[in-house]
Amino acid sequence: MTKQVILTGIRANNDLHIGNYFGAMLPIIDMAKTRSDEFDINLFIPDLHSFTTPIDHSTLNESIMNNARVFVAAGLPLDNDAIHLYRQSYVPAHSELTWIADCFTGMGEMGRMIQYKEKSYKSGEDQVSVGLFNYPVLMACDILLYNAAYVPVGDDQTQHLEFTRDIAERMNNRFGEVFTVPEPVVRQHAFFGKDQGLRIKDLLDPSKKMSKSDETGKGVIFLSDDPEVARKKIMGATTDDKANIQYDKVNQPGIANLIDILALLRNTSPLEVEAEFKGSQRYGDFKQVVADEMAEFLRSFQERLQSVDDQLILHKLETSEAAMNDVANSTLLRVQRAIGLRA
Repeated sequence: MTKQVILTGIRANNDLHIGNYFGAMLPIIDMAKTRSDEFDINLFIPDLHSFTTPIDHSTLNESIMNNARVFVAAGLPLDNDAIHLYRQSYVPAHSELTWIADCFTGMGEMGRMIQYKEKSYKSGEDQVSVGLFNYPVLMACDILLYNAAYVPVGDDQTQHLEFTRDIAERMNNRFGEVFTVPEPVVRQHAFFGKDQGLRIKDLLDPSKKMSKSDETGKGVIFLSDDPEVARKKIMGATTDDKANIQYDKVNQPGIANLIDILALLRNTSPLEVEAEFKGSQRYGDFKQVVADEMAEFLRSFQERLQSVDDQLILHKLETSEAAMNDVANSTLLRVQRAIGLRA
């Protein structure tokens, strides 16, 4: 019996920070490990999606490899045959199916996509590429090529998953059962657990999430940061004048953010951290504890990263890409026959 597929993408070209690590990477790795007995796990690197925003093309290939190294250093097993790690552009069927799906997609559908509307509003339509306008179609094909039933999505991606279901049902209604329709959002949330919205906040402005777009970099701790640099960032984090350590995201967002960070470093709950320090008036001492544990985390992680074997990663990529080409080409041929491109 063929196993159902869980599919998710991992970043191709971003500088990864601790928000990515704790908020996305570790949950993906845990899901892959715990679900691989029952499901095929497709972890793909969406390198074609990288072009929707300006990037340094000269560093893209190394960025892809580095992010794969980071996942391995974080615990992704390379010896599990049910976990597939592959680069999107190494499976040409992604691009051809996207063109076919484009021709059954309305301009209005793409124009209503929230992320496109936000970016075109900020930058102006003339500054937004056709690729950015169109990327939900490519995202849909990333899913449909592999008959994926489950796709972990955050709240900012639910609209794209619904479009994936729409285009699959539209083509199925017209041409027969060519696609597996992914489960609806409510079942995705029931399967994976509803995204609780845990986001590590910017150290200097805890009203916004930690992001690589921070111009100074002082509010972000990158996985590549020198441990002593990270220590200084923690010590300089915004707090408040209440002189009371408690987990209050509304009235004390800076302290709450540091509590969240320490809880993640210790793999415990924010309430347990709060109980340990609650009532203390010495923010500097608390920051020192967080800074020490952050520095130790980075030292340990960076040591593991240095020990990752690139040849093992390349072997995993090549093996997975061969298998994924077989699956994707089978789906593409089914579509080609349904729409009259093949006999």
